[in-house]
Amino acid sequence: MMDLKNKRVLVVGLGKSGLSAAMFLRGLGARVTVSDTRSAVALAQEIPALLEAGIMVESGGHGLLTFRRQDLIVVSPGVPMDTPEVKQVVAFGLTVIGELELASRYLQGQVVAITGSNGKTTTTTLVGKILSDAGLPTQVGGNIGLPVIDLVAKSTPETVNVLEVSSFQLETIEEFHPRIAVILNITPDHLDRHGSFEKYVAAKERIFERQGAGDALVLNGDDRVTQMCAARAKSEVFWFSGTKAVRRGAFVRDGVIVWVEKEGGTTEPVMPVSEVHLKGAHNIENVLAAVCVARLAKVSAESIRASVASFRAVEHRLEMVRKLNGVEFYNDSKATNVDATMKAVASFSKGIHLILGGKDKDSDYGLMAELLKERVKAVYTIGSAAEKVEHQLHGVVKMVAAGTLEIAVAEAAKAAVAGDVVLLSPACSSFDQFENYEHRGRVFRQLVNELI
Repeated sequence: MMDLKNKRVLVVGLGKSGLSAAMFLRGLGARVTVSDTRSAVALAQEIPALLEAGIMVESGGHGLLTFRRQDLIVVSPGVPMDTPEVKQVVAFGLTVIGELELASRYLQGQVVAITGSNGKTTTTTLVGKILSDAGLPTQVGGNIGLPVIDLVAKSTPETVNVLEVSSFQLETIEEFHPRIAVILNITPDHLDRHGSFEKYVAAKERIFERQGAGDALVLNGDDRVTQMCAARAKSEVFWFSGTKAVRRGAFVRDGVIVWVEKEGGTTEPVMPVSEVHLKGAHNIENVLAAVCVARLAKVSAESIRASVASFRAVEHRLEMVRKLNGVEFYNDSKATNVDATMKAVASFSKGIHLILGGKDKDSDYGLMAELLKERVKAVYTIGSAAEKVEHQLHGVVKMVAAGTLEIAVAEAAKAAVAGDVVLLSPACSSFDQFENYEHRGRVFRQLVNELI
């Protein structure tokens, strides 16, 4: 723990985690300032509570002097480390950490940290459910919605803190040390932020950099990039695979999910795959990862089976919205990269009307060409990435330039026939037309439910 009483601390970025961090730091007696590029008008809801708590607010941009006058700087996940002011104070030797790192220094109990390009939220939610159902004192937070700093007050030495962590959060850690770390997969994402795939991979790998011999690292045995992480790990490595047996970890054998704790050990049946009520092969991988975590936490196979069997799709992740005139509508708004969309499309055999587009993340949509040709009847493009999507997929599949989600839903519903699927799985972030992917998903649900 750090003694921050009367220390000058700057919180950069006033998203959920920034606001929580500022209030937490003020509670520790720090002299807190917050800085955000948004205007005072845009921050009208947040500013009164901050001022009332005795926190100074700088809006409409970052002042270099504000940054240089601090003892500690806490950056929110949405703030890149190459922001000019942040780069300068790092060069001056000031300590810059993220909200995850700050919280981890005060959080009591064990930490299970889960990252990956796709599947983080489903796996984190499922692990939280399994551990909680088994009677373990469990908290779930992080990139999943509840800032880690908000878990500190209720944590005890017995608590298991299950955290979804993103590459943005992992960029700014120093001492963050999960007892169990999970990397579900690593495929190109956020290249607009990280600059290259190599830098993105390096950020993901930071999840296990503080782990030692007594810790566990769970890796995807079917993911080439993730497999390479094992060579750099000092912790015990466990694997999961949907396609082959692993030396230690969880895999599928003859339609049954099994667990083996050590090389050459007894293979323990956990549950039939048929009892998993989540669509798509990628979700079997998520369940396998969750089984690894649960068995490492000493939860019985019987308890795991009951929890998984009663688990349903997380909101905005291949979420069935409605069946109308024989057409099924699915909300997969959380698919913010190409790999996630490919996994969603692969979950259906054919007859897909796919809504693609949003804010581009320097993605290559051409990677989807073969799969789309096989299974998709038409693509409906929306948002600022529409032109790039249309260019990279030209001639592959029928393209409809919808522009907005409202028009895309209407056009897809009109074209679809019984047995078809209308799928929102955009392969892009949402920030060009929506507040976030949840907002986009809610609008899609509303539009679908209003169809006659």
